[in-house]
Amino acid sequence: MADSTKTRPVYTNIHVTQIVSYRLPPAGIVSILHRISGVLMFLLLPFVVWMLDASLSSEISYDAFTNVFTAGVAGLPGWFLKLVVLALLWGYLHHFIAGVRHLWMDATHSVSKAQGHSSAVITLVLSIGLTLVLGAKLFGLY
Repeated sequence: MADSTKTRPVYTNIHVTQIVSYRLPPAGIVSILHRISGVLMFLLLPFVVWMLDASLSSEISYDAFTNVFTAGVAGLPGWFLKLVVLALLWGYLHHFIAGVRHLWMDATHSVSKAQGHSSAVITLVLSIGLTLVLGAKLFGLY
């Protein structure tokens, strides 16, 4: 009878002062980053349209477009524009992989805690790994 009277933990909302020490599970991190990546892609959409237009208009505009990443434009250095493109790459990759994760979970009814944890870790590893590989190419490491 002593086992049935064991007190259960009480979960309450966290206070603002506890945010720094609070540990989200990987699925929570993926969820928040999915929202952030969506906002990032939406805000950088004019930049993407400019890049597409500048790279496809003509050979001269393509040369000017590629020169922007070395010389810069409008007072912004080339390395800063490469960082913006790197953020955009991460946003797209993370949003796409997390979206595929959600579709897979919906299609297969994979809603267990263990499967959510493992698919979240895979999402984080893939998005960061692919971003590092493409970032190395962007910055000319290979």
